[in-house]
Amino acid sequence: MAMIVSGKEAGKGQQQAAAMETGKYVRYTPEQVDALERVYNECPKPSSLKRQQLIRECPILSNIEPKQIKVWFQNRRCREKQRKEASRLQTVNRKLTAMNKLLMEENDRLQKQVSHLVYENGYMRQQLHNPSVATTDTSCESVVTSGQHHHQQNPTPQHPQRDANPAGLLAIAEETLAEFLSKATGTAVDWVQMVGMKPGPDSIGIIAVSHNCSGVAARACGLVSLEPTKVAEILKDRPSWYRECRCLDVLTVIPAGNGGNIELIYMQTYAPTTLAVARDFWTLRYTTALEDGSLVICERSLTPATGGPAGPPAPNFVRAEMLPSGYLIRPCEGGGSMIHIVDHVDLDPWSVPEVLRPLYESSKILAQKTTIAALRHLTQIAQEISGEVPYGGGRQPAVLRAFSQRLSRGFNDAVNGFSDDGWSLLGSDGVEDVTIAINSSPNKLLGSHANPSALYSTLGGGILCSKASMLLQNVPPAILVRFLREHRSEWADCGVDAYSAASLRANPYAVPGVRASTGFLGSQVILPLAHTAEHEEFLEVIRLEGHGFNQDDVILSRDMYMLQLCSGVDENAVGACAQLVFAPIDESFDDDLPLLPSGFRVIPLDPKTDSPATTRTLDLASMLETGSGATARSVNETASSTYNVRSVLTIAFQFTYENHLRDNVAAMARQYVRSVVASVQTVAMAIAPSRPGCQIGVKQPPGSPEAHTLAQWISRSYRTHTGVELFQASPVFTFSNQAGLDMLETTLIALQDHTLEKILDDSGRKVLCSEFPKIMQQGFSYLPSGICLSSMGRPVSYEQAVTWKVLNEEDSPHCLAFMFVNWSFV
Repeated sequence: MAMIVSGKEAGKGQQQAAAMETGKYVRYTPEQVDALERVYNECPKPSSLKRQQLIRECPILSNIEPKQIKVWFQNRRCREKQRKEASRLQTVNRKLTAMNKLLMEENDRLQKQVSHLVYENGYMRQQLHNPSVATTDTSCESVVTSGQHHHQQNPTPQHPQRDANPAGLLAIAEETLAEFLSKATGTAVDWVQMVGMKPGPDSIGIIAVSHNCSGVAARACGLVSLEPTKVAEILKDRPSWYRECRCLDVLTVIPAGNGGNIELIYMQTYAPTTLAVARDFWTLRYTTALEDGSLVICERSLTPATGGPAGPPAPNFVRAEMLPSGYLIRPCEGGGSMIHIVDHVDLDPWSVPEVLRPLYESSKILAQKTTIAALRHLTQIAQEISGEVPYGGGRQPAVLRAFSQRLSRGFNDAVNGFSDDGWSLLGSDGVEDVTIAINSSPNKLLGSHANPSALYSTLGGGILCSKASMLLQNVPPAILVRFLREHRSEWADCGVDAYSAASLRANPYAVPGVRASTGFLGSQVILPLAHTAEHEEFLEVIRLEGHGFNQDDVILSRDMYMLQLCSGVDENAVGACAQLVFAPIDESFDDDLPLLPSGFRVIPLDPKTDSPATTRTLDLASMLETGSGATARSVNETASSTYNVRSVLTIAFQFTYENHLRDNVAAMARQYVRSVVASVQTVAMAIAPSRPGCQIGVKQPPGSPEAHTLAQWISRSYRTHTGVELFQASPVFTFSNQAGLDMLETTLIALQDHTLEKILDDSGRKVLCSEFPKIMQQGFSYLPSGICLSSMGRPVSYEQAVTWKVLNEEDSPHCLAFMFVNWSFV
């Protein structure tokens, strides 16, 4: 009897050998195998009691010893592990084969591009040496113009006005198909591999962006474990994966050859920030099959240059142009599909303020939010179908994905505030830094899937949104959003959180006042729900634990819950938008729970743009109002700047209101957003590097190095001459983990305001003084149980404290660290 034992099970080999030494050879009957398989499907690793129970309840297993049953389950687990490993290796092999084919095609494309460049180089040299040579030679297989002006790189052919009939639309569709294929597999666009997206067995695919072409373009090539028809169905459902798609309406469908069709589509997209107008598209989409069995979905805008019918008017949108784009879907041997994605658009960047233009001129941003997003969504669906992605909370993947889409869509609706959704602006308080909008018809906004009655009282009311945008300088978006997620107490106000949570309950809650020092008194617990395949986005529930916060003589000891979506926290993702969106939920967490999302969005601006070489956080609205004078100064200031990374931060918070309290809620919301902006500015100052190449960290205090040196000399000389210190400074706290902040009831920023003398009681201070020589000599010491005080004056007991000496890089004493074990409020 052959036995295979995995490394994990190898330690049990002696038991298996003992079972074989009995001299009994057991041949399992099909009925016995079926009984064992049924148990294995329910419990792959049964306990000894479970195995004995199995023998008692299944008479057909009575002739088999318990040790042999145990060996059967061990071998069955080994076979299952080997089967999964073999399946994984086969998948990796198929992916490597497909990636190799893609790389060979890319190599062929690059060789053609080199040939074109060599021809162009020779042609230009001939022109320089002999200007009289005619310039109409088109004997080359394709005329190359990459060395000329970028508007001539991909010229748009001028066609006579075509009638809006099937024949005219089919001619446009065939031209769109040819131009799309020349971009997907040819040399119509100069593609440059995107930084940080190297091909490999674990990569999502080969990602490239355009260089020196009209508009911005991105291309992706990858392999997914889905059949071509399923891939086409998913990609055509653009609102399901393209987060910036507000709506997509198919107005006309005309059958075409090869089982395909031509569609006339009107699509609206969201603006990424409050300071830009949203875009819309009027396009023709052509779906067809090629002779080799591949499926093609290609699309382009219908303009006066291309011909075709005119699109519907939209006064609140800027009409953008989609140049020939689409999807080439090839079936793979052994299953799955190889996909080529091309996105090529002209977003009319000249219609936005100059400081925001990089958002519409960056091919990297287009690649992240559209091209890579499509490929990631396909990969996610494939892994969900195969069961490779774990999910929590007992929810189906589709349900959790719907929550993510609703959070993202609700935040986009708040940022844009479209009038046809019921939004209207409220008057300002004289300062234009924060915009207040209200929506008195939220039924249309929340949709049919949600029950808005849970949000609004019988007194009547609606939704109020307070939003602002600002420019960040030298602040990595991923680091900022990660900090906001992990340190909610640095910017959030517990009273505002309680007001938002109370909107889901029957009892109304008074409109709070924003405290001077933000922060909630409880701790934050993150409960993960789901994440995407590459962990670039994750959905989670945040529990804000209450500690008896007193608001208007009402004790709020209940925990509060937030459904939160976080994305873009990978610092190496070039052009990725970082976002943190959350909405209050109740304990039931029903699938149709109404969501009112708020949050932050940080979008990087291309570093090639001009910007002031300062590390301060600037108010974008005031910068836009300064006009051309400020722009000229910015250009001069950046002449010597070599490290210039800017990003746009958009903040939006939504609240419910009752009609008679609308003005109170508006004042609270405006004040709260200003408070959040101030907190974010403080955080940005702390995490922004002060000069190129330095590490992210807390900045040194202001002042020149000479001033700091002189201050040290003065202090040292005073100590030398008098024998006493010039500054009798009490030790202060400089850092703490979240548990320490909870114990002290403070925030990371306010931590430095608390001294050691104020925290320890008399007994604790005496013990520390007596142990201090031991700490400096031995390096550490254990302190007995005692009592300390939080920043709010509440006593905190601890069973034991450990303190040790912290050394710097030169092995010199830098500070003392304290650890309090098993602490609790008295």
